[in-house]
Amino acid sequence: MIVMQPVLEARPLDGFDLWPVAGTGSAGFLALDGGLSPAEVGTAVMLVARCNDVDPDVAPDGGRPPRPADPLDSFLHGLLTFEQVYAAGGLRVTDRASGIEFQPGCCDGLEDWRDWHGLLEHGGLVGYGHEPLSPLAERFGSTVRLTVNADQPDSPVIVLPVADLGGLLAGVERDLGAFLGLAGDWARQHLPPGRRGPVIAAVARALDLPAPTVPGAT
Repeated sequence: MIVMQPVLEARPLDGFDLWPVAGTGSAGFLALDGGLSPAEVGTAVMLVARCNDVDPDVAPDGGRPPRPADPLDSFLHGLLTFEQVYAAGGLRVTDRASGIEFQPGCCDGLEDWRDWHGLLEHGGLVGYGHEPLSPLAERFGSTVRLTVNADQPDSPVIVLPVADLGGLLAGVERDLGAFLGLAGDWARQHLPPGRRGPVIAAVARALDLPAPTVPGAT
């Protein structure tokens, strides 16, 4: 059985205390779906916000505003002020029969997950990283070949029919939508009213999905 999951790159939390989060331990990936606990949802929101937690270049011609002093607003500043939001991660594909796992590479981002549809519509190939790990997805006729590390001639490979890829991508979209539903409920519990809607809307942009309605956003 082949499974495709939307995942965020997870790293140690380093004493994060702005809202409850679930420990991620060592580096790895957090899969997004409708089965996450509230603390895991908090971890996911934190990971997306942390990807965009970059000091602004304050420009007199209308650049991003300066970072606020308040700790919560400071941490959320990049998430709420970048027009294009980044989310380190991507799509993870696992062949549970063989145990082979195709992971996102360093050049991948969950905000670009719809690029996989290009294999369905146009064929060709999509690379998701470079040394030391170069995941590569290629279409050959009616088959999609996922090479775990194209830099290794003996790299493990997952092969699946093109017809199956469409169903897997539809499942990814359902998982992301279910996660966003949880995130809206989570925001009502853990963010001030004026931050709930904008934060979840920014997270939705990072997942390339419409923003859900957030209860109590105002």
